[in-house]
Amino acid sequence: MRRLFTALLLLALPVLAHGQAACPSGESFDKARAVVADLQRIVTPAGVQDTYAERIGGIDQWIQVRGQDRANPMILFVHGGPSSPAMPSAWQWQRPVEEFFTVAHYDQRGAGKTHRANDPEAVAGDMAIDRYVSDAIEVAEHLRARYGKDKLVLAAHSWGTVVAMHAALKRPDLFHAYVGIGQVIDVRRNERLSFEYGLERARADGNAAAVAELESIAPYPGDAPITRDRIIIARKWPQHYGGLNAYRDAEQDYYYGASLLAPDYDCEDRRAFFAGNVFTLEHVLDEFLQVDFSGVREFPIPVVMFLGRHDYTTPSAPTAEWLDRVQAPYKRAVWFEHAAHMIPWEEPGRTLLALLEHVRPLASAPANPVPPDGR
Repeated sequence: MRRLFTALLLLALPVLAHGQAACPSGESFDKARAVVADLQRIVTPAGVQDTYAERIGGIDQWIQVRGQDRANPMILFVHGGPSSPAMPSAWQWQRPVEEFFTVAHYDQRGAGKTHRANDPEAVAGDMAIDRYVSDAIEVAEHLRARYGKDKLVLAAHSWGTVVAMHAALKRPDLFHAYVGIGQVIDVRRNERLSFEYGLERARADGNAAAVAELESIAPYPGDAPITRDRIIIARKWPQHYGGLNAYRDAEQDYYYGASLLAPDYDCEDRRAFFAGNVFTLEHVLDEFLQVDFSGVREFPIPVVMFLGRHDYTTPSAPTAEWLDRVQAPYKRAVWFEHAAHMIPWEEPGRTLLALLEHVRPLASAPANPVPPDGR
């Protein structure tokens, strides 16, 4: 069954058709989950493997913390979407990272296990970027206290980069460094670049249907309102031509199927994952479309950007340009030549190497680190 773009997620991920949110059952399926769960068990004496709810921002928000050694630096990972929690799919790439970092995820308000744990009506009135930012800061404070960390590495993907950039600007004292993956800088420019890529590829491919559909909303975004219907068309074809996953079309069985085997996600969590997509989009779309960090000229902590060479969901060019001109204690662009928007899933080995080479030293670096090339 094809995925439905009519229930669009803001930055990347078309939502599965409702029937695909069902969970299989049976002995073979249970055995497969047990194998993944056993592989994922942290068995080292100094390790940590916690999944729990904590009162954050007045609601119960679910947190997962994993690592082979509690003494390692801790990464707080702010997931994308919005409402696309990384907790049910991070097992596909994270296990090697856990040898060198303790990694914390949390399901944001309106997402996954957190969406399931709270009455949507009670949360609906507080779905704003400032609230998400306050939540992220509160999660960071909680993790520092619970796990005895002075500072954390703040990492974020896609929509999560909006939340995390604001958090880093507001509370730089909490963080060793910031890592942006699929970074959002200027939403309207991103929309234009993504649209232009899709149209160029469709024309080169001789795809008359795609060209006609894209031209029906041109110029995009232009001066007209960026409505859901226009976004759906504008995202559909760039993703079809690999702007979400390099060398793939927009289908993402690997990503959505991951939650079927995730040890800490059950069937009801999975249903909440998909229900939260639609719920959250309704409340944050208008505010998200106004996001623009291009005027930020100084960044208070070291910043590392992971850039997908083929990313036309949050195109990499605006991020690379922003990084060139921003003043920061340390800055580094790391290009992933065989990735688009889903960098850790697409190039997990390169992700680990980049974290070790460019990020881990910052967790114990002097206040004003100098990169090897003096940049």
